[in-house]
Amino acid sequence: MYTTMISRGKRLGYAAYERLLELEVSGTPDHVAVIQDGNRRYARKRGTETQEGHREGAETTEALLNWCDELDIREVTLYAFSTENFNRDPEEREHIFDLVEQKLRTFADADRVHEAGVCIRAIGETEMLPDRVRDAIDYAEGRTAQYDHLNLNVALAYGGRAELLGAAREVAASVDAGDLDPADVTVESVEERLYEGPTRDVDLIVRTGGDERTSNFLPWHANGNEAATFFCTPYWPEFRKVDFLRAIRTYENREQSWRTTRAKRSLALVRAIEQSEVPTAKRILGRFRDALPSAEREQLDEEYEIAD
Repeated sequence: MYTTMISRGKRLGYAAYERLLELEVSGTPDHVAVIQDGNRRYARKRGTETQEGHREGAETTEALLNWCDELDIREVTLYAFSTENFNRDPEEREHIFDLVEQKLRTFADADRVHEAGVCIRAIGETEMLPDRVRDAIDYAEGRTAQYDHLNLNVALAYGGRAELLGAAREVAASVDAGDLDPADVTVESVEERLYEGPTRDVDLIVRTGGDERTSNFLPWHANGNEAATFFCTPYWPEFRKVDFLRAIRTYENREQSWRTTRAKRSLALVRAIEQSEVPTAKRILGRFRDALPSAEREQLDEEYEIAD
């Protein structure tokens, strides 16, 4: 009886905390990338087979997609299988392939995926995967190609360095063939040679399992955008909605910090330029005014009459 009351109290406390976090979230990232780490360690902790950890991790992945849909997040990239994972025990590797195949087909046929307008794509060196997995990829991509409300990228046989190396080689080949002038190589020249999949830069990287590193994941889309990162200790099968909401809160805090920093830099610029240029600078600074702390905002309004 007493144990039941404690368990019920914990559930109520968890629900209240989740609700509080939901109320605190005022804006969400467009693109979240997730490193789903800890399935094997979770299984060892519970004294079960490794396959059980991967199976429960797949259930967490399904829950994550529901959370993203609820929060109107437009793109999710999941680190499902890296190129390094080919070095794992063959039996475990085959189990992961079976699970990936099953989940891709299940997602592609799920009513909620079609109702939510989820477009599924695989990114990585997919030619390295077994035929059955490649067939499942083709099936999932074909069934959801017409949607664009939520883009789901599944990184399979993926390595960030390999992706950048492949793009660099293609650029070099184009230059060597005379199709591209070295002076004309741009950001777009590289991006169009990356894996087809991500449609926008990564705003937030989430990693479970306790490690604080991004493991060669989406270096162009994430590091180039200076994405916020959230590292947490729960293993992936233990990851809950409150953890995800805390990750989003980290993203929001970082965005606010960046806005404040940019606003302060703009203020310094206004104070440094000649008086003749102030009208132009004031218009620029006005865009950042709301990001300043209240005291500095009031001082700015008084000095430059930027407020309406």
